[in-house]
Amino acid sequence: MMTPSPFNPDKKFVRIIQTHATGLVEFEFAVGEPELFVELLMAQSAFEEFCATHGVTPTQGHLTQSPNTDTQEWDWSLRAAREQQIRHDNNG
Repeated sequence: MMTPSPFNPDKKFVRIIQTHATGLVEFEFAVGEPELFVELLMAQSAFEEFCATHGVTPTQGHLTQSPNTDTQEWDWSLRAAREQQIRHDNNG
């Protein structure tokens, strides 16, 4: 059995979701644990400064790590909820 690593607030993660034509960068940011993240939107220059200031570790794929588990029902993002609502509105 693996022992979970202790929470380390010095570890910071970022995953770019989308770079918009307007120059905004949409991304997920996590501190300590990549599974607990916030979604942010910043201008490219502000994003680059944010990453440098916080010394983030870039990641690929979703920051969440819980596919096919009991916690999956909690594994959602504001972006996913917004896209689900748009699909529902277009089909309704």
